[in-house]
Amino acid sequence: MKDYNKIGEDILFAARNELYMSLPYLDAALCALLFRPGGEVGTLSLATDGESLYYDGSWLGERYLRSRVLTNRAYLHVILHCMLRHLGKKKGKVAELWDLACDAAVESILDGLDYRCLNTGAVPMKQKFYGECRQDMPVLTAEGIYRRLLRLDLPEYELARLQRGFLVDDHILWAPEQQDQQEQSQRQDQKWQDLSGKTQTSMETMMAGKGTGGESVLEQIRVAVRDDVDYRAFLRRFAAPREVVAVDGDAFDYGFYSYGLRLYGNMPLVEPPETREERRIEDFVIAVDTSMSTSGELVRQFLACTYAVLRSTGTFTRKVNIHIIQCDDQIRSDTAIHSLEELRDYMDHFELNGGSATDFRPVFDHVAKLQEAKAFSNLRGLLYFTDGMGIYPEKRPPYDTAFILLREPPMSIKIPPWAIRLVLELPDLERAAQETALPDEIDWDELPRT
Repeated sequence: MKDYNKIGEDILFAARNELYMSLPYLDAALCALLFRPGGEVGTLSLATDGESLYYDGSWLGERYLRSRVLTNRAYLHVILHCMLRHLGKKKGKVAELWDLACDAAVESILDGLDYRCLNTGAVPMKQKFYGECRQDMPVLTAEGIYRRLLRLDLPEYELARLQRGFLVDDHILWAPEQQDQQEQSQRQDQKWQDLSGKTQTSMETMMAGKGTGGESVLEQIRVAVRDDVDYRAFLRRFAAPREVVAVDGDAFDYGFYSYGLRLYGNMPLVEPPETREERRIEDFVIAVDTSMSTSGELVRQFLACTYAVLRSTGTFTRKVNIHIIQCDDQIRSDTAIHSLEELRDYMDHFELNGGSATDFRPVFDHVAKLQEAKAFSNLRGLLYFTDGMGIYPEKRPPYDTAFILLREPPMSIKIPPWAIRLVLELPDLERAAQETALPDEIDWDELPRT
């Protein structure tokens, strides 16, 4: 009687060794899963919980007889799920759409790797789906594909057709319900985030100055290891320290204050200080890329997000000096904003001017002229909302500069090392836009006075 468990294990070892010969930068990831027969979890193909790879020996044997490449792809398919942290992100999502999005994202990577050990030839259905998705996103990520599937609301027969085309492994062990399993899942997610970070460093080192065919893997890993962005905290770095009229609780001893009241009735021994130092956003520049690759609606949502963050934090002073500059390959407009109300009005009536190629240099030249004309008293920074594709200045300006990208750019885009690179997700912008649409009015008396 054949021992299918032993046969399956041997096939997995062979697949891992062959993959390592072609993709040495994945060495740590390829060896990160223990092999276990899948009978104990009920899987009929391959499944993982981030710790072990559960397999069905007869399924692997049948797949291996059809083509050794198929087992190689199946093994790497599971590893990429772990590296891209698809397992822990399933909770709270529509299960069948998230599973399909993850499978499609991973298969797009495998189809883009030009190695004999992975090449099964182009499948028209898959290529058509990739092409449609790339109209919405430059990098095919599970998150982007999932949002697209939600938006399309495909009929069941079309969804089933796509699932058959991309299905490889079983996702039964993803997003466990039990508390102890959830804690284990979080530990595994952190483990794979660390592995992905090390793999990214290894790939960037190996691919410096030469192509290795792993660009699509690196692009997705960069997305997977990117930390969630706190845009509110990010904006605070552009605030300047200044003195404001407010009680400084940290510098005031309430013990002496209350002691005086007890001793003399209504006469405290010390009075609270009437001013305190806080960090406020005053002089600031927001530049908007108005080239053909930029959408006016996305820019409006970015301004809405910035408005919502400024409105909900204590970093925005009553009087400010914010310049909003529109530019493609030349300056199209420069609007000075002096209050939160003006920013809201500008956002509501925003119109995109431009449509040519992208050149970032005119904005920095224009800001330099504004500084010479004393238009700013203490310019702290510049935010440039763009897709990242354009001509960058070679010299670092005398203020912090951040290029705000809506999605992870292709590897060919090289943002200068002196610039801050921040990737915002579309759902964050959409939520901020919805917040600004609420009927509540701003209480200007509650805004900090300076």
